[in-house]
Amino acid sequence: MKVVQFSQPGGPEVLQLQAVADPQPQGNEVLIEVKASTVNRLDLFQRAGKRPVPSLPFAPGLEAAGIVLQDSNGFHTGEHVLTTRASMARGGGGYAGKLAVAATDLARIPEGVSFEEAAGAGLAASTAWSGLFDLGHLWEGERVLIWAGSSGVGSAAIQLAKQAGAWVATTASSEERAEVLRQLGADLVINHKQENVSKVLQEQGAVNLVLELVGSTLQESLNACAVHGRIILIGNLGGQQATVDTQSWRLKQADVIGGGQTRTSVENEEKILSLIAAKRFKPLIARTFPIEQAAEAHRMLDSGEPQGKLVLLHS
Repeated sequence: MKVVQFSQPGGPEVLQLQAVADPQPQGNEVLIEVKASTVNRLDLFQRAGKRPVPSLPFAPGLEAAGIVLQDSNGFHTGEHVLTTRASMARGGGGYAGKLAVAATDLARIPEGVSFEEAAGAGLAASTAWSGLFDLGHLWEGERVLIWAGSSGVGSAAIQLAKQAGAWVATTASSEERAEVLRQLGADLVINHKQENVSKVLQEQGAVNLVLELVGSTLQESLNACAVHGRIILIGNLGGQQATVDTQSWRLKQADVIGGGQTRTSVENEEKILSLIAAKRFKPLIARTFPIEQAAEAHRMLDSGEPQGKLVLLHS
């Protein structure tokens, strides 16, 4: 099979297309042919040597959508499936042409959902669901602030929160990006470069839940919260350090929960895919690349340009 991998850390140029042996499924594993994956920031960190990898050479890729190649463990040849646990599969991550995936890690892709859409939702939507519902316990009628609405997780969370009947505020860096987020359903988009996010929300009504994707804005998230609000720490796009006023935290009686790089259950991932099939959820995809151009996709994500996911397509 073909796989894009790196044998040493470095810039995007260390990503190389190689021919390697197909993985051999064992036990509860299902062999799939990968058709689509995405580029995540962790891929960039791993490639640059800023995050550890099990061994070299290493194939990145946190999710993979593809086709079952042979009957196994309740799955049948030709079925379309998605895993958000590709990094745990035999054969490499989603940049590999074939993977042997544990059957329990596979979600079935319903008819009408493309591989591109399934991968574009993938881990981003799974993380958004986990933050909103598994950890955040979002209820209908509540108010939620979603930082970084243009990100994969942010754009998915906007749509999922609206599906649950929440009022949604989010942030963007330009009016052009803001308009896209309004089309996804956001009730309020705040330009974080021009306005103080927490001040705007204090004036318009505090929020019950915050998906904190920036990290360095934790104090603003606390300020935006209502009493007994919940803040789910998912990302640190703005850096790992944040200074907070513990008095304001104490008086708000807010819960701050470390969500990390999390995902929901396979059952919930299938619910997300069914929402795509029903045209009630649409992954925000910035651009697609053939897998051979993975290095260019890395450069684009590192530039900060994309609004939405970068999808890698296997031929």
